[in-house]
Amino acid sequence: MKIQFFILAIVLAILVTDSLAEKTRKHKKYRRHRVSTTSTELNLDNELNDEPVRDMDVEIPEEPETEITDNNAFSADPCLKVHCGAGRICEIDEDDEPQCICIPDCPIEVDSRRKVCSNHNETWTSDCAIYQQRCWCSTGDKRCKGEEYRHIHIEYYGVCRDMPECTKEEMADFPRRMRDWLFNVMRDLADRRELTPHYLKMEREAETNLTRRWTNAAIWKWCDLDGQPHDRSVSRHELFPIRAPLMSLEHCIAPFLNACDTDDDHRITLKEWGSCLELDEDELEDKCDEITEE
Repeated sequence: MKIQFFILAIVLAILVTDSLAEKTRKHKKYRRHRVSTTSTELNLDNELNDEPVRDMDVEIPEEPETEITDNNAFSADPCLKVHCGAGRICEIDEDDEPQCICIPDCPIEVDSRRKVCSNHNETWTSDCAIYQQRCWCSTGDKRCKGEEYRHIHIEYYGVCRDMPECTKEEMADFPRRMRDWLFNVMRDLADRRELTPHYLKMEREAETNLTRRWTNAAIWKWCDLDGQPHDRSVSRHELFPIRAPLMSLEHCIAPFLNACDTDDDHRITLKEWGSCLELDEDELEDKCDEITEE
């Protein structure tokens, strides 16, 4: 009997020891803070229960340390707001200012379809090589092949080939054919809903008003070609979107566009564009001003 009581006492001692150890572990997980019950929830409870606010002990779990990061540690890249022309890239100078420089290296092209023909009737390995050469010549780089390359541009894609000569009769009829082509392209884009609302309005007007048929199409294309910067003139380079696709089909397109640049400054103004297409200069100027202001 004594042995049974002795065993029972040992078991009770073990249970009491475990219970005390568990309380000690739980106590270490928390720190005791004295806080004032001034939170919104407690204030609302006190107003409802009409009880005075009092201090109370609240056990708050310890929060792990977190690393504070500065969201403004990285400043925006200044080059993101800079637009460099073809053949140039943006680079940060010694004063942390963005500047446009000539592209250092062009990718090596092995596909012959990437070759382009220049206005000097020379085959280049890629369009990048032509843009790079023009940049070198405009900045006085010693790698420029000559002053005549200052205004080099792409005539068409592919290896240079002999083009038939545009006869006098063909050149005389070309402005009319060019006007028709511009209107047909504008109408196709309108049918595919690829025109902006303003250009779409111009196209609808041209559909119902034959006197505006060619004029509106010419305005649309000229303003569309006048890319960055919008300087109210179209460079030889900016003429590429209409020159290159037509070269294989219309051998008169190159001499026609060259003739549009009457003062030979390598830029075509709206006045020169209208005269080249045999259109009313005043209507072109007024309409393009309206587009530019929008």
